[in-house]
Amino acid sequence: MISPMIRIRPFFGLLLALALSFAQPVAAQTFSDSFAGFGSNEREPIQIEAKELKVEDKDHTAVFVGDVIVRQGDATLKTQRLKIRYAGSATGGAVQSRISKMEASGTVLISSKDQTATGDHASFDMEREFLVLTGKEVVLSQGPNVVVGSRLTVNLKTGKVDLEAPKQGRVKVLITPNSFKNATDGAN
Repeated sequence: MISPMIRIRPFFGLLLALALSFAQPVAAQTFSDSFAGFGSNEREPIQIEAKELKVEDKDHTAVFVGDVIVRQGDATLKTQRLKIRYAGSATGGAVQSRISKMEASGTVLISSKDQTATGDHASFDMEREFLVLTGKEVVLSQGPNVVVGSRLTVNLKTGKVDLEAPKQGRVKVLITPNSFKNATDGAN
């Protein structure tokens, strides 16, 4: 029996890299590279916008609610609710803290340049450097190239990506021939 989970190994790794890499002639970037920035890149500021913010400094949590937008570098996260766990203190003069985990719920959209990922829930573990995106349908896309499953796990440290199929379905991949060549030609 074939497992309903794809372990991205040499062939599938190449397939996913082709489907989800940036079509740049100088430096191609993978999905894991694009979304590694949230909270782990100390050089880039994190900008968060929401309709409401609740901070529980004793519990080291901050909850943003209502049309939440998070930006860091080229990466953007949009969701309805975002819970951040941090080490340190958010009270007093300057914020002396480091984000350890972010949990997004509601419709989740993560984008970086021409790549997008959508699902119902996302969890970023900054200490372990893992991203997990789940939902009835998790969709990764870059231009016309699309990968669909129900649970995406990305090791941001190693770049290993696992995509699981829904219980009653299969992982789906759509790659448009020459889409990377055309994007590269347009960049020159």
